[in-house]
Amino acid sequence: MSTPNPRRQLKPTDVKRLNRTWRRNTEGRLALILESVTGPFNIGSIFRTAAAFGAETIWLAGNATPPTNPKAQKTALGTDRLVEWHEPVPVTEAVRAAREAGFRVVAVELTGDAAPLHEAKLDGDVCLVLGSEDHGCSPACLEAADSVAYIPQVGRVGSVNVAIAAAIAMAESRRQEWASSPGQPPAETIS
Repeated sequence: MSTPNPRRQLKPTDVKRLNRTWRRNTEGRLALILESVTGPFNIGSIFRTAAAFGAETIWLAGNATPPTNPKAQKTALGTDRLVEWHEPVPVTEAVRAAREAGFRVVAVELTGDAAPLHEAKLDGDVCLVLGSEDHGCSPACLEAADSVAYIPQVGRVGSVNVAIAAAIAMAESRRQEWASSPGQPPAETIS
């Protein structure tokens, strides 16, 4: 008699159970500010990833494209209804709103004082700021942020797509919280 393969894909009910367990072990609040991110497919992808990582709020800033854009909807797949979002305002207003909501604001950008993402303090209640596809975070944004972190890269390309950068930063934020918490979901929760 053979034993069942433990590497089978999870059924939808198993995925829901696993996600619910991780949600119970996640206390830190996560939010985003998207400054002048205009590509609708990037916006849709960021919203979908934000919903997957449990981000509660996205502030749009500058001339950011709203997730209601039909092209953004193609990648968001309706997840914009799972994340509270705000119409675009100047970035300093978005930073102020995030702080008033209790978030520490961390810009994801290459600056002289930026910490590597894995060394930056991203656990707890954190709001990650990502800038436009072409120019990154504005000087006003960088000045307003509490700190700055960058994504270390070893390849010959100087940057990654903004939606990918957002996904990496959100994953690292959650990883830091989960690594410091003793309440990891046990393997048996996915029988």
